This record gives sequence, C-alpha cells and structure tokens, in this order.
Amino acid sequence: MKHPHTPTRLPLLAALALAAALGACSRQQPDDELSAGQRVDNATTAAKREGRELMADARMSAREAADATARVSSDLNITAKVNAALAVDDKLKATQINVDTRDGQVTLSGQAPDAQSRERATTLASAVDGVKQVNNQLVVTRNG
Repeated sequence: MKHPHTPTRLPLLAALALAAALGACSRQQPDDELSAGQRVDNATTAAKREGRELMADARMSAREAADATARVSSDLNITAKVNAALAVDDKLKATQINVDTRDGQVTLSGQAPDAQSRERATTLASAVDGVKQVNNQLVVTRNG
C-alpha cells in the first residue's frame, strides 16, 4: 500500500536531519576535549573580541574627553570675553568682579559701585557669544 503523502514527507525529514546535523556541529566541546590548536583558536577569538571591546571603550573615552575639553575651552573663552567687556566699562573697570563660567552659564560675583552698574554687568555678560545665562551675584557697595 502506497502512502499518498510520501513525496511531501521526504523533504521534511531531510530538512529535519540536516538541522539536527548542523546543531550537533555547532555544539562546543568541553575544553579538555579540544586539541591544542582549537584552544589557541578559541583564545585568539576571545582576545580579538576583548580587544575590539577595549578599543570601543577607548574611542568612547577619547570622545568624552574631547567634548569635556571643548566645553572647558569654550567656558574659558567666554570668561575672558566677559572680563574684557567689563574692563572697558567706565564704572565697572575699577571694580573687582569675579567671572566664573560653567557650561555657558556665567556667574558674576564681587562688588558693583551702584545698581545701574550691577545691571550693566549683566547686560555686558549676556551680550557675549556663547553665554546661555547670567547669574548676577554682585553686591552694590553704595546707593547710586
């Protein structure tokens, strides 16, 4: 007696047998069953993988360091420009104003001769390219 579905079963059985054979080939042997060459190959592959991971980490660290350096450089540039702007103002040039910049945020501290000069310091600092915000902590030394 002939089975009507035999032609469709044969390719299915062949595919299952092939899958089982490939699965058996991909199983790793325990280290004690590996040849010296296989152990060297496995160690080399692991070392290459670890080396690639270390290089990726190093590239990321280098990018982060470059970004941090650029931010600090930009902040130093902003501080210098704000100091220069304050130094040319007639009332502010004679005062001791500390300028600190972090991530584009400028903090002014020290003394201002009067309220107008205090506000002028904020205006001058705000006009510098790259300044995101000014925190004016200047204290007026006398009423003007």
